[in-house]
Amino acid sequence: MALFTLPPTPPRADLELENFLRGKKMEHPIGRYKRMLAPEWFPQSGVQLTWPHADTDWAYMLPEITALYQRLAYEIATRELLLIVAPDTESVRRHLEEQLPKRATDNIIYIDCPTNDTWARDHAFLSVLDTGKPELLDFGFNGWGGKFEAAADNAINRGVYASGRLEGSYIDCLDFILEGGSIESDGCGTILTTKACLLNPNRNPGLDQAQITLRLQDYFGAPNVLWLSHGALIGDDTDSHIDTLARLCPGNKLVYVQCTDESDPQYADLCAMEAELKTFKNADGEPFELIPLPLPDICEADGERLPATYANYLVLNKAVLFPTYGQPAKDDLAQKALHQAFPKYDLVGIDCRPLIRQHGSLHCATMQFPKGILHL
Repeated sequence: MALFTLPPTPPRADLELENFLRGKKMEHPIGRYKRMLAPEWFPQSGVQLTWPHADTDWAYMLPEITALYQRLAYEIATRELLLIVAPDTESVRRHLEEQLPKRATDNIIYIDCPTNDTWARDHAFLSVLDTGKPELLDFGFNGWGGKFEAAADNAINRGVYASGRLEGSYIDCLDFILEGGSIESDGCGTILTTKACLLNPNRNPGLDQAQITLRLQDYFGAPNVLWLSHGALIGDDTDSHIDTLARLCPGNKLVYVQCTDESDPQYADLCAMEAELKTFKNADGEPFELIPLPLPDICEADGERLPATYANYLVLNKAVLFPTYGQPAKDDLAQKALHQAFPKYDLVGIDCRPLIRQHGSLHCATMQFPKGILHL
């Protein structure tokens, strides 16, 4: 995409955008890129949850996972708007109105829509700002390379857009398979992703790395696409989503999963990933400030190792919700690391042991919308 100077916007929006873009260094130029995949810490209007129900893989533990989603609903809706998508939102509404305070339920929007599963990060819209105007990019979702049924989830965005609750232009990108958990944006010209996922033939066969790079640059206005060759968690069925491994943060920081246990079968690969990250530079040619996250102790279900990770956190307005796994020492280390990355944010731990039993965590279950998109 061509570089350009951001045109004038209304005073308040201009100030918010300028303050955001100046977050890295005050002397850096403002608004050099026409398009921007809004990073998670950009001011938000709300977050989407796709609610669990009896016809999903959560059926065997529905009360337990519903309690976790109720906690997420509270933490989100007391800070910003919450969009809940489900086949039967009336039952969800009744439940939440019994359990949550009015200051939370007043911020909840309900949209009825058929769903296969609950992982909003990977089937929801990706929000792009083009000269400050929102675009809602609807990419194809094929159940992580055809592993799971996904036809209903692949149609959710069209149903949500038809509700009239979202401001912005609908952009049909359904011919390209892309999950939100597979890419990270810093809003300043850099996209971070993994070769294991985006180059997997179960996503976009026939497209090579150069062609996919051009697509990402075009979709998101980011000239600097960084590809990780290493990094995978045992039990991860997404083919190495970046949001399980490494995350871009404000101020040119980057948090990543670090393995220090030489006996762990993931040790060599995660060390190679760490070495790669040390060579990466942002769009200005500067190295990132790396902040290691601990690797949780092994979590298992039915003798199978689960892909527990502290990298799967969610940024809200002024708060970071981060996963915990009933491991006080490791959970505390993760909180301290995230405080380095987000020193001005409240940090709220959420026990994600129920989520990880279906091989996902907190970030996987959510999708944020930048300010000005979601409305009551």
